[in-house]
Amino acid sequence: MTDASAATALIIGVGDGLSASLARLLSREGYKVALAARDPGKLTALAAATKATTHRCDASNPAEVEALFKAVGDLDVMVYNPSYRTRGPLVELDPAEVRRSLEITAFGAFLAGQQAARGMVKRRKGVIIFTGASAGVKGYPQSAPFAMGKFALRGLAQSMARELHPQGVHIAHVVIDGGIRSARRPDPDGKDATLDPDSIAETYLHLIRQKRDSWSWEIEVRPWVETF
Repeated sequence: MTDASAATALIIGVGDGLSASLARLLSREGYKVALAARDPGKLTALAAATKATTHRCDASNPAEVEALFKAVGDLDVMVYNPSYRTRGPLVELDPAEVRRSLEITAFGAFLAGQQAARGMVKRRKGVIIFTGASAGVKGYPQSAPFAMGKFALRGLAQSMARELHPQGVHIAHVVIDGGIRSARRPDPDGKDATLDPDSIAETYLHLIRQKRDSWSWEIEVRPWVETF
């Protein structure tokens, strides 16, 4: 369980959806928020609204990830959101695009998780959350690279949880099973058939606040109409 007073949260892979909702919620809860993206210029409005610092980082680049964590300093919460998707028939996939998908979705998660864990293990406290997807538990046709990356992400989270929970660091993996609502993807007829990013953020906050006698390493969230 993390006390928000004077606590710092780093969100990596920030866009205008879930990450933005989470940044606003954590800011309201008293967290000092740091936002990282490949293009931090797009975060100006969000940073102003949340009083957050912004940082440029390609999550697949070890040097940039290391520099990010040095700039932010001690962390209480780290959330890893980046992913990269390339679709198409297996026999037609571009190997370079497949590699990029794995670098961002899985290798970057390892880099960020390692950096966050180094500081948290020393203090024997902290929360690391990885944003997964339904592709991490079931591979879909013409989506092998995304499934490969998300399966690897889930394995990383599970392995880290087993290793680091006894050291006081809470690791959690969130399976986002369904489409996230946005301006580009409005909810059809207001039936809650898509996931509201603000609702997902509330689930993340619940994970952050969990007491260590009841830690969850994985949670699934999906709209009530989603099949599984």
